[in-house]
Amino acid sequence: MPELPEVEVTRRGIAPQLVGRTITAVTVREPRLRWRVPAFVRRLAGREVRAVKRRGKYLLLDCGDGHLILHLGMSGSLRLVAAGAAPGKHDHVDIALGPRVLRLRDPRRFGAVLWTSTAPEAHPLIRHLGVEPLSAAFDGRHLHALTRGRRTSIKQLLMDGRLLVGVGNIYASESLFLSGISPRRRAGTLSPARCARLVASVKEVLRAAIRAGGSTLRDFVGGDGASGYFQVQHLVYDRAGGPCRRCGTPIRRLVQGQRATYYCPRCQR
Repeated sequence: MPELPEVEVTRRGIAPQLVGRTITAVTVREPRLRWRVPAFVRRLAGREVRAVKRRGKYLLLDCGDGHLILHLGMSGSLRLVAAGAAPGKHDHVDIALGPRVLRLRDPRRFGAVLWTSTAPEAHPLIRHLGVEPLSAAFDGRHLHALTRGRRTSIKQLLMDGRLLVGVGNIYASESLFLSGISPRRRAGTLSPARCARLVASVKEVLRAAIRAGGSTLRDFVGGDGASGYFQVQHLVYDRAGGPCRRCGTPIRRLVQGQRATYYCPRCQR
C-alpha cells in the first residue's frame, strides 16, 4: 500500500504540471471506487488548480472553491499522460488539463476521488488524522506524550493514523531498527531519550525513502511512471533469515496486528 513517501513522491511529481493550469475535462470511467465518485467531479472543468497538498496519505488539489481529495488505496497510482493516450483496463478517472491528463490507475479500486467545498481539514476522512511525522510538531516530547500509559507495542503505535500519519509497515520496521528499539516493546515504557531517538529515525527513514522515490513492492509508481527503489536500501524489512547489516545476527519476522514485522533480536531492545 502506498504510504507517506510514495504519496509525497507523487505530489512532488505532479504538482509542477498541475499548479496554475485549468481543468478542461474530467472523465470517470468507473465510479465504483472505495467510495463512489460523486457526480459533481465531472463538472470541475474551468477551475484552476491553485496548489497540490498532502495530508497523511491524501492528496488535496486546491481548486479555489473546494478541494479534490485523492487517495491511492492499496494499488493505485497517479500518472501524467498525454491527452489522447488510450486508457488501460484499470484507468478509472482522467483529469484533463489541456495537453496533459492526470490519470488514476487503480486495479483493486480501493482508492478515492472525492470533492469537498469546505476546509479539507474538516472532512470526515481527514479530521481525525494524527500529527505529520515530517513536521516540526512531531518531536521527542510529542511522541513521549503520545506513549504515556499505552500498553500497545511501539510498532503498532507508529502505525496508528489517529496518532501519527503515513508511517506504514515498511517504514515503522526500518525506523525501529535504526533507533535500536524492539518492535515488541510497550510504547509506554519508552524514555524521553528513546522517544527523541525514534523521532529522528522516523524522519531520517521517510526522507531517505522520498529521495529514493518510495518503495516499489507491487504496483506503485510515481507521477512520471517511474518506480521507486528504496526497497534495495531496506535494513530489515522483508529480510527474514538474512544477516543483520550491523551485527550479522539473522533477521527475525513476527506478526503484529496482522502485519509482518522484521527486526534484529540483538540490535533492538
